[in-house]
Amino acid sequence: MPTPDELVRDHTIYSCVMGSRAFGLATDGSDTDRRGVFLAPTPLQWRFDKPPTHIEGPADEQFSWELERFCELALRANPNILECLHSPLVEYVDDTGRELLALRAAFLSRQTHETFAQYATAQRKKLDADVRTHGAPRWKHAMHLLRLLASCRDLLRTGELTIDVGDDRERLLAVKRGEVPWREVESWMARLAGEADEAAPRSPLPPEPDRRAVEDFLFRTRRASALRALQAGPYDEVVQGVVRGGGGGVR
Repeated sequence: MPTPDELVRDHTIYSCVMGSRAFGLATDGSDTDRRGVFLAPTPLQWRFDKPPTHIEGPADEQFSWELERFCELALRANPNILECLHSPLVEYVDDTGRELLALRAAFLSRQTHETFAQYATAQRKKLDADVRTHGAPRWKHAMHLLRLLASCRDLLRTGELTIDVGDDRERLLAVKRGEVPWREVESWMARLAGEADEAAPRSPLPPEPDRRAVEDFLFRTRRASALRALQAGPYDEVVQGVVRGGGGGVR
């Protein structure tokens, strides 16, 4: 079994920069958050000890998901995963990674309204608790919640996910610095949430993600990985028959 570091080093199919740098909110002191997707070789999936579904590192501020886990989370409209697929700062992508990026629209649906809203509600409760306890929220978290709410609203309106904040940069950074009164921030959050609710019923997004297209991609990718392993070394007759026969397709 390869080590986690080896899986990231040798089997990454897509990596990008996320966080403030991808959102257009970076300042001189901003970290560089790296996110990636790796494809564990198919034969590793046939063992009792499976490869990890996610790996932290090896670099600081680096986190990667195994392809299947990444797709599962994206199909559930996980905000962090969907944003990762739409980063404007791609550092590495191979042919499999390009095919994954070509499927970005397959993961988007009106379900994003619910998942983004749930995430936003959880974050808002934390901010309210900070205000009750300390008299002020964590302003950086407030800034990112505003960013998420605006991103959700625009996604529902246009059917496209854009994570760079564009013209809102300076106003959002003012929130981060604590220069905007909390009541004004609360009002901004409520307006964005209301606009997302308004956009949801008329959204050009489909009701559900295209699970079949993603599943077909995952099956083909796993099969291609198995074929490469077969060409590299011997397997028993049963395994060779399954790989060469293709398993009859996705069921």
